[in-house]
Amino acid sequence: MSHEANRLLLARLNAALYDWTDDAAAVIDELFTPDATMQLAFPFETMEGPSDWTHRALGSLRTAMPDVERRTFITMAGPDSYGNRWVGCGGYYTGTWLTPFLDIPATGHQAAMRFHEFFRIEGGRIVEMQALWDIPELMVQSGCWPMGPSLGRWWHTPGPATQDGLLTGPWDEPSAQASLDCVRGMLADMSKHPTEPEESMRLEHWWHPKFSWYGPVGIGTGRGIDGFRRHHQIPFLNAMPDRAGNSTMGVPSHFFGDGAYVAVTAWPGMRATVTGDGWLGIAPSDTPITMRSLDFWRVENGLIRENWVLVDLLSVWDQLGVDVFARMRELTARPTGFR
Repeated sequence: MSHEANRLLLARLNAALYDWTDDAAAVIDELFTPDATMQLAFPFETMEGPSDWTHRALGSLRTAMPDVERRTFITMAGPDSYGNRWVGCGGYYTGTWLTPFLDIPATGHQAAMRFHEFFRIEGGRIVEMQALWDIPELMVQSGCWPMGPSLGRWWHTPGPATQDGLLTGPWDEPSAQASLDCVRGMLADMSKHPTEPEESMRLEHWWHPKFSWYGPVGIGTGRGIDGFRRHHQIPFLNAMPDRAGNSTMGVPSHFFGDGAYVAVTAWPGMRATVTGDGWLGIAPSDTPITMRSLDFWRVENGLIRENWVLVDLLSVWDQLGVDVFARMRELTARPTGFR
């Protein structure tokens, strides 16, 4: 199937979960193979096929927010370097939050949780999903954030400034390749530091002066090179100078481009050791960890203008022995006898 057809395949999923009628489960059963590999953020982890995703993850979300809907602001497709065909979707789930979700207390107000979901397609059906939900975003909205504050700004992360993230029309290889070359060049230069001087990263060469780096709750948004460095990059590199890509673990990265957009997914995408003064309020433990990060970039006139990043921070904290949900429950517990 063509990449255009694969985009349309995911448009059906997006539409089913936007209206979220009772036949949404039937659409999922039709689009996925029964034995599709399903990877979701902590604490869901590897799921037992699409039916498990439907009932245990999506079903729990719909129970907490009965009027929940999925709003997608990026749908893009393309091939990776291994010949696989992928579609990447980014957006947020939103609805009136009436009952707890994963023990996170409900607010009674409209809530939103960002998602990045990547789908590998073979023969017109989805055979693999790698997906992150920004579950900590709900903790912030519930008023029970159990960890250190974000250095960057937390807000309702916007879609593309150009309002063109829902790609349609023929897939264009030259434009996709140009965008891929830009992002891959940037990542290659970024990996040179701290082994080489800071200047080796050539941030001004790759990033637009007004670029926005939209990180997850716990890190937040950084604006421009200064905001990106202060609110994410410097603390990250200070804590994990030995960070290395997933190729060192024998795990493939799946890069694909579509017009001005580039996406990458890997499960996991990085290994590192938390050292120094720690990271995000987490004490250093000298414990090796792996990290899941699913990204979208938008390239504008040869420069990266926007970058949407989700990191499975709950998985990071779990590997370091921090039970975020236990801390959250302590914050929200009522003393004995309280009325």
